[in-house]
Amino acid sequence: MNPLQALNMELSHVCQEIHATWDQLNLVARALAHRTLAERRQIKEMYRAMFGEDFVEHLRRTHMANSKNEMCNALYLWMLEPHERDAVLANDAIERRVTDYKALIEIYTRQKLSQLFFTKHAYLAKFKRHMDQDMISEPSNSYQKLLLALAASQKSHHTDVSQHIAKCDAKRLYEAGHCSTGGTDESLVLEIFSKRGIPQLRLALFSYKQIYGHDYTKALKKDTSGEFEEALRIAIKCVHNPAQYYSRMVNKSIKMGDTDARVLTRVMLGSTDAGMKEVRSAFEKMYGRKMQDAICESLPDGDYRDFILALSNIP
Repeated sequence: MNPLQALNMELSHVCQEIHATWDQLNLVARALAHRTLAERRQIKEMYRAMFGEDFVEHLRRTHMANSKNEMCNALYLWMLEPHERDAVLANDAIERRVTDYKALIEIYTRQKLSQLFFTKHAYLAKFKRHMDQDMISEPSNSYQKLLLALAASQKSHHTDVSQHIAKCDAKRLYEAGHCSTGGTDESLVLEIFSKRGIPQLRLALFSYKQIYGHDYTKALKKDTSGEFEEALRIAIKCVHNPAQYYSRMVNKSIKMGDTDARVLTRVMLGSTDAGMKEVRSAFEKMYGRKMQDAICESLPDGDYRDFILALSNIP
């Protein structure tokens, strides 16, 4: 039996196990948490072929019936395609009483070049509305302006990046932070963000540190910054060093007196996009302990903690 045949047989057994233990969500989660995206896709296809039912739709109905069960929500999101998951997370962020702009910035700065494009299509298909329009309110605020610039930047994505452009943009970012008004030149920053893809922006931020000896976020002084600088700081952290950003978000979400499971689920799933191995390494470097140990100490014993732990151990 070759490796492909062995994998097919293994995943077939997984489908049978899931079907037999459907009412025991902890067992279903245990079977799926460590699976790669390719394996999860294959499991969904096999499950439909074997049992004539859409696995994710079944999960969605279960999630709707158990809306307060974060374990079910996390598993449902995990089994969606990445762009479908982002569409659901974006809608959740927009529909909240106070829009969760941090969640939206995470979505608009994903590492894969085409993901936002597919996320917008998934959002339109699922919610019958345009994502960019849904997040805009009148009057528009600084977060919305930055998100619209990031949305425009997706049209500027190129596989190649330019060191020359990066150095020029780094110098323009420096100038934007030293304008005569004492604040940040918003129009200049928005112009740069709207014309550069995420890889090019990341290179500009690396160039900035090489030229000026510190991260660009250091130039956004907290004592004199406003809403625009706050939004910009989040976006830059997501673009420049996503592993460090997500490790901080994981730490913040588990340190709250009452762990915010919604945020923890979102950032753990986001960590898989940034690279879980890199996030674990950044966490240990910043906090002096393993991320898995911090999760065990902070979350109550149960199925949800086991699922989050399984995600944190993804290679």
